[in-house]
Amino acid sequence: MRVHKIASIPADGIGPEVISAGLEALDALALRDGGFRLEVMHLDWGSERYKKTGIYIPEGGLDLLKTMDAIYFGAVGAVDVPDHISLWGLRLPIAQGFDLYANVRPTRILPGVESPLRDAGPGDLDWLIVRENSEGEYAGHGGRAHRGLPEEVATEVAIFTRVGVERIMRFAFDCARARPRKLLTVVTKSNAQRFGMVMWDEIAAEVAKDYPDVTWDKELVDAMTMRMVRKPRSIDTVVATNLHADILSDLAAALAGSLGVAPTGNVDPQRRFPSMFEPIHGSAFDITGKGIANPVASFWTAALMLEHLGERRAAAALMTAVEQVCAAGILTPDVGGKASTKEVTKAVVDAIRGYNFPV
Repeated sequence: MRVHKIASIPADGIGPEVISAGLEALDALALRDGGFRLEVMHLDWGSERYKKTGIYIPEGGLDLLKTMDAIYFGAVGAVDVPDHISLWGLRLPIAQGFDLYANVRPTRILPGVESPLRDAGPGDLDWLIVRENSEGEYAGHGGRAHRGLPEEVATEVAIFTRVGVERIMRFAFDCARARPRKLLTVVTKSNAQRFGMVMWDEIAAEVAKDYPDVTWDKELVDAMTMRMVRKPRSIDTVVATNLHADILSDLAAALAGSLGVAPTGNVDPQRRFPSMFEPIHGSAFDITGKGIANPVASFWTAALMLEHLGERRAAAALMTAVEQVCAAGILTPDVGGKASTKEVTKAVVDAIRGYNFPV
């Protein structure tokens, strides 16, 4: 039997609620599939630990994670901890420490979920957004001087390297090649950002020569927001910088119905380190503890994790179960339903138990 070691880091806000739901579904899948099992290590890394100890990740924490096959992450952020402290204290040290340079965000309208786009339904929006996850404006370079004085200055340096851009571009072209439409859109802002973004455009054109079977085009990021709303069917796979794709993927999730359905994989394509999988909705403290957090994003995230671990049959079963439950109208309030987190979870687990795996 195949054994996969998973580090569970629910962290803050609704993270524990949705990760618990995801683990329940994963347990049901492992039993139903019969070919694998999960060994889950539960870690209490989060803002409560930070407020007590002054650190999010204990000494030796990253070395501990290196022994895992994947990381199942909830959300980090607390109302009484500045966001830049929580982000740089937990999520980014893992993503950057393990060079998880490919952030993968699939988006589609699930059955039973209504999109704010007029006349859009399942099949009309089916995108894969590839976000460069290690460079750009999130590289952590910059600083502040003359604090509190009239001449105070702050710099945020966007870092782009040929190695970083080429590797994410090749990953994106590979992703596009693997999808039926074989269509890639490269998003930059090269009309105004004339150095890093022009290099992005140039490298895209260079890499494209190795993928003659992939059709590709370019779009400025501001124009891309309009295209996503007005011409969603013209889009399939998208690649963009750390900042641009961060923004575009949240728009994509909203157009698909809710941030509560959107998954993410932070992937090391070379598999040198464990990849990290997380729903993108954040801590959502406005609904924490109310029992109405949407677990669909955590289920979809778990499916991405299973695919990465080679359990494609189980991943397909999980997504089939999610689609059946959504189509049946068992939905949380963020997507127009009245069901609780536990009710959606139970419905998905029941659908998994009734799933007939193909021989």
